[in-house]
Amino acid sequence: MRIDLHAHSNVSDGTEAPADVMASAARAGLDVVALTDHDSTDGWAEASAAALKNGVVLVPGMEVSCRTELGISVHLLSYLHDPAHPGLLEEITKAKDARLTRAERMVTLLAEDYPLTWDDVIHHVAPGATLGRPHIADALVAAGVVSDRAEAFASILTSRSRYFVQHYAPDPVTAVELVRAAGGVPVFAHPVASARGRIVGERTYLDMIDAGLAGLEINHRDNPAEGRAFLHKLAERYGLLITGSSDYHGTGKPNLLGENLTSPAVLARIEEMGTGTPVVRGKTTAS
Repeated sequence: MRIDLHAHSNVSDGTEAPADVMASAARAGLDVVALTDHDSTDGWAEASAAALKNGVVLVPGMEVSCRTELGISVHLLSYLHDPAHPGLLEEITKAKDARLTRAERMVTLLAEDYPLTWDDVIHHVAPGATLGRPHIADALVAAGVVSDRAEAFASILTSRSRYFVQHYAPDPVTAVELVRAAGGVPVFAHPVASARGRIVGERTYLDMIDAGLAGLEINHRDNPAEGRAFLHKLAERYGLLITGSSDYHGTGKPNLLGENLTSPAVLARIEEMGTGTPVVRGKTTAS
């Protein structure tokens, strides 16, 4: 069984609609795929219908953007949580609103030096999508300023750039607690992806574990080998689940569906632990 537990649609910063992600998963030979858009579950309904049509199993999920008190970015995958849970919903709504305000400020700063307007950015955002830096990157590509998203993030949109603006994000320990309260299964996404920016120390892992962290996304292209060794030791010591995923974004990133996979045994544990919403499984795809 081929299981990929991290994929994005254009509800956040992917380039494909939720239904198209399900079709792409089927073409890639996946049996199971998780839709984990940033701070949003708005793609679940469309993805559910498409998953049944395409004969793939859907794990409804979300990627919660977090930040430690030291300003280090942490991404937390949440599987099978209740999308209407008031505590979690309030927190991600606050984060989405902050992303919008932050993007507006960044575009104002960028417009001082580049041919970029707010309408240029909005053109690349699907209705109701969580707006983020990738959409600004797409607008910069369209304007001929950079060749692709990767170049934009390596230069103009880096966190070290004068155009970068922080936005509100919950503390990762709080996010773990809220995901658990919503019946979800929290997994730390690409924890040692140092090329993306600063990474947390062991104290943060321990605090998240104490709060109910269930697993670590170890098999991910952005986790270097030495970091994976540390994560495996941590998982063994504390009985954490180990997942593998592509972090698919359509054409927004080079990541390919199924390039890293999660074992059926781990998926079974996630299903046992998740009580907020069920896996979407057709009649012909028995568990």
